Amino acid sequence: MRRLSDGAVYRFLPEPSAGDGHPRYKRADKDIWIMRRPAFGWVVWDAGEQALMGRPWEIAPEDQGATPPEGVWVSRKGAHSFVYELAFVGG
Repeated sequence: MRRLSDGAVYRFLPEPSAGDGHPRYKRADKDIWIMRRPAFGWVVWDAGEQALMGRPWEIAPEDQGATPPEGVWVSRKGAHSFVYELAFVGG
């Protein structure tokens, strides 16, 4: 996930499913996840704060597939919002 304002890159690594059948991804340096939530679809979730931090910008939850959608995501941290580009890399 790359922040468009400054190019910062955050790596998320695959983790075993939480039992709901959906993949999930943990940020390499923090307890922050990309995971599927029933009411919101794919989100960035802060496990420590139990808080939604970000979500896809252009794809409604009902239109999201089995993996997090690539493309534009937005987040909120306090009074600030950020725009990111999610892309899967490697193999």
